[in-house]
Amino acid sequence: MPVSHLSLRRGHSEAYLDAISESLHQALVEAFEVPPDDRFQIIHQLDGHAMRFDRHYLAGPRSEDWLLIEITAGRPRSEATKRSFYRRLTERLQSAPGIAAGDVMVVIHFNEAADWSFGSGLATLLD
Repeated sequence: MPVSHLSLRRGHSEAYLDAISESLHQALVEAFEVPPDDRFQIIHQLDGHAMRFDRHYLAGPRSEDWLLIEITAGRPRSEATKRSFYRRLTERLQSAPGIAAGDVMVVIHFNEAADWSFGSGLATLLD
């Protein structure tokens, strides 16, 4: 039940955004133990001056195509699962839409079942 926020520079085509969305979703299904019908993504397109980042910190190099993916997930995943997910995600994004591995940054946050309401004012995972 993750919710993913994707932040990237404004100006990409809808096909490019669709490819990012699909690559992320498939990687979540294949390597992060997410059901195929569980897709919740918000894509934030920002003006170039609104994205400030170090081009070489820890991974890099990073280009103007830098993509930040923040995932809020329910139950924690093992370190092995996270490592597998990072690899698979990067492979998929390199394939479509063609994002360089150094341009993909991921931050994962975990929370509890009581922190989710999928609608209708219900604590969906508790009721």
